[in-house]
Amino acid sequence: MTQKKKKKNINLGLLIRVTFFFLLPITVSAETIEKKYASFKLLNKTTNKVSTKEILVSSKISWETLNIEVLYCGSTPPTEIPEDYVLIDVYDTINNENINIYKGWMISSSPDVTPLENPIYDLWLVDCSNDKTS
Repeated sequence: MTQKKKKKNINLGLLIRVTFFFLLPITVSAETIEKKYASFKLLNKTTNKVSTKEILVSSKISWETLNIEVLYCGSTPPTEIPEDYVLIDVYDTINNENINIYKGWMISSSPDVTPLENPIYDLWLVDCSNDKTS
């Protein structure tokens, strides 16, 4: 293969990579719709019981030995694939200590992607809404 042909192949490969780099991330995405309540399920692994709670955004609640604060809850617009997101801060008060065990985002469709890792509890987001159902 000649030098000229090698250079042409390298330039073509580079052009293809650059094109994919700039075109693939383009998505049509609307902003999330802010909601008032976050609905969670909590599994107590020691008792094997699941309970449900709805928490008002910008409020804190005590649930078993957990203190949970919901900082934000939002949903995708109705024109997109349904998805709910919540930003929470969770403290465990077991042994009378207030230990931060989770701070971050949870996604309703993928609880295994952003799990609350705790030996006693599993906590996951069910959905975000503007109405309290319970």
